[in-house]
Formats: sequence, structure tokens, C-alpha cells
Amino acid sequence: MKQTWLRAVVTAAITFTMSAATVPAKQRMVVVISLDGFPAYTLQDPKLPVPTLRRLAETGSTAKRMIPINPTVTWPNHTAMVTGVQSPQHGLLYNGALVRTGGWPPVKIEPWINKEKMVHAVTLYDVASRQGLTTAEVDWVAINNAQTINWHFPERATLGGSLEREMIARGVLKRSDVENFSKDNIVWRDEIWAKAATYLIREHKPNLLLVHFLTLDSVQHHYGPKTLASEAAMAFLDSRVKEILDAIKASCLADRTTVLIVSDHGFKAFHKQIRLSIALASAGLGRDAYVVPEGGSAMIYVDRKHTAELVPKVRQALQGIEGVERIAAREDFPSLGLPDPQKDPQMADLVLFAKSDYTFSHPATDGGPVVVTAAQQGGSHGYLASDPDMDAIFIASGYGIRRGVTLDEIPNLDVAPTLANLLGVKLPKIQGQVLRQILQ
Repeated sequence: MKQTWLRAVVTAAITFTMSAATVPAKQRMVVVISLDGFPAYTLQDPKLPVPTLRRLAETGSTAKRMIPINPTVTWPNHTAMVTGVQSPQHGLLYNGALVRTGGWPPVKIEPWINKEKMVHAVTLYDVASRQGLTTAEVDWVAINNAQTINWHFPERATLGGSLEREMIARGVLKRSDVENFSKDNIVWRDEIWAKAATYLIREHKPNLLLVHFLTLDSVQHHYGPKTLASEAAMAFLDSRVKEILDAIKASCLADRTTVLIVSDHGFKAFHKQIRLSIALASAGLGRDAYVVPEGGSAMIYVDRKHTAELVPKVRQALQGIEGVERIAAREDFPSLGLPDPQKDPQMADLVLFAKSDYTFSHPATDGGPVVVTAAQQGGSHGYLASDPDMDAIFIASGYGIRRGVTLDEIPNLDVAPTLANLLGVKLPKIQGQVLRQILQ
């Protein structure tokens, strides 16, 4: 009797494992939720009020830290997580594409050009779509007019958008929810994006859903990390994640859905601002070199007709400035995962990285000191990817994920190939690898 019972248990376990492992790809769902600017170090606080994230971690696998790519900026790192390659391959250095103007200022950032022109690598949603899987995005980045996305609820939602119209027609949204949407406060927009995500799960059940929330990033830029404001923003986002999980459960999809919670970068507090444009103007180089600040880093572009002459002069003018951690030139870029400016016209000639407690400010023309004390504490990212404060979060739970696995550190380049494995597709020419330790 005992042997019969044991055989029954073993047989049931094998049957369950086989059935779980053989759910057809078109019946699976992978939901990626990015909590922009969520630092890995915050989860070390046991009293941080994020019960939903903690439950997901307990029922799945986590990494203590996920290392971003340089530059530690939103769009380059989100793109790394859906391509598995760094900036020289996927083409993103900013929150948009850098365009040479031929005038002054010599460069500008264009965020709303089409994805096909902005992203130079094959994405996860590209290969998923080509394999007949359905795809959706809510406020994802570098994805404008992507032809391999079935349903868009974009960052700049409008009354003319097809998904927006559908949700309004069904009474899920009101017209006033979407009118002037890009001007509404970020907390409100995150709530609407959460509604869009839950609607997509209930009504369309995409095989791949990419969701991006922005409240925490905005709050930390204004008030800094490790503040009451940032903790409140994390609690707010935890509730948005719960909304999405509840929609998965209510749609009877929990047994075939994988959920990944990620962030793109961490955050550092600052009290001092470095105004490089004043240093350049003082050296007589104000019209020969242009600064594009990115918080903890700053890109320097020189007159392309005189690069060989100007780069050493600019470097000398910026050497020794208070708060500057490192000045990187073309020979340093490969080790930093940055492109060669002679191959990529978006790339700067020099990149400066700030020390802790400093940030690079936007160009100033009022004279005065190069380094000034900020009016109040703020927060920045953009520092070297090797800085532990830039580490991001990674939590995976649900279908296909082992329980109780904690990895020490992973590069965010491993996210895309792992997602591809869960969807049963393959990405070409990746630099990351599948996280097989967390997979069943």
C-alpha cells in the first residue's frame, strides 16, 4: 500500500512537471515591470513597505544586485534589457537619439523618432512577434511606432491612440484621463499606466507585456534617495505591482505567467553641482566644446573639424575640477562599454564622471564659480556603472522560475536572453547569457 501511494505521488509530480514545462509558448505570458530608478540597496531595509515585492522574491528568484551598463541612464539600460547588448550595439546613449545640428548648440536629443531608426539591435519583442507571439507595451522606451508591438499605451498617450480609444469606449478610461496626458503629474500617469497594463492582461493576454513606471525616478531626482518621499514612492509602486498581479490571477493566468520586476539604475544624493560650461568659457573654449550633462556623467562634444587639436585642450581645461572622479577619452571607451566616436556620430569625444555628492548641471551662462552648492538635496544617476549605488533590482517569479534562488550579482544584459528562453525564442548576437540557475 505504501509503495502504491509513493508511486502515485511520484507519477503525479512527474506529470505536473511535464505539463508545466510543455505549456505552449503561445499560451504563456511574460510580464516585465520596470520600476525606474529603484536602487538595489533599498531592498536591504527590512522595514521598507514593499510587501508585494517581498512576496514575489520569496516565491521566486532574486539577484542582490543587477549591474547596469554605461551610461547609467534610463533608455540605454531599458534597451539593454530587451536586446542583451550594450550601447555600441543597440545605439542608445541618451533618453532619445542624439542628432548633430550643424549649428549651435551642435547637438540635440530627439526622443520621439521611430524605434526602427533609434534602436540598432534586434529586440526581444521583435523576435517574439516574428515567432507569432503577441506583444504589448505600457510606457516602455525607445519603442515609438514599433511595428512588432501589437498594443501600445505610450508615454505620451493621446485621444488618437488606438488602445486609448478602445479603453475609453469600454469605460475603463474617461476622455479627461488622456487629454493633455503628458502634462499630468507623474503619480497620476503611473496610475493610468497601471490601468492600461491590467486592461491588456484581462482583454488581450499578450505573450509579452513590457510596463514602465516613473514615479520613483521623478521623486528621487527632486528629493534624493533614502528619503521619506522616495520610500512613499516605493510603497505606491508596490501597490501598482499588486494591481497587475491581481489582474493576472483574476484572468486565470497565474499558472502560466512569469513576472519580472527590474529597474534600470540606482540613485545617488547630491548637494553640489558642477557647471562645466563655465570652466570651458573661462578657458576660451565656450564655442569649441559643448556639454550634455546626464547627472553623474557629462558628455563633451568638440568641433568635429578640429577634434585632434581641441580634445587635449578641453581635457586640460577640465582637469582637476572639484568633484570630477574621472575623465574618459576615446581609448577608455571600450572598457566602459561605450562606442567609438569615429564609428558612432552620437558618441562624445570626452566623458566626465562625478564623485559622490556631486552632479553635473545644465549649461550655465551667468558666470560665477564652476562648483556651486545646490539649493536643496537632489538625486542623480549617470555615474559609473561600477558604482554600487547604481545597482538595480531583479526579481523573477511565476511560471518557469525556481523558488528560493538568490544570485549575488548579474549584469542586466542577462535579462533579455532569459526572457527569450521563457518565451521559447532566441535573440541573435547577444552579449548576455541565460540565467539558467533561476529556471526550472
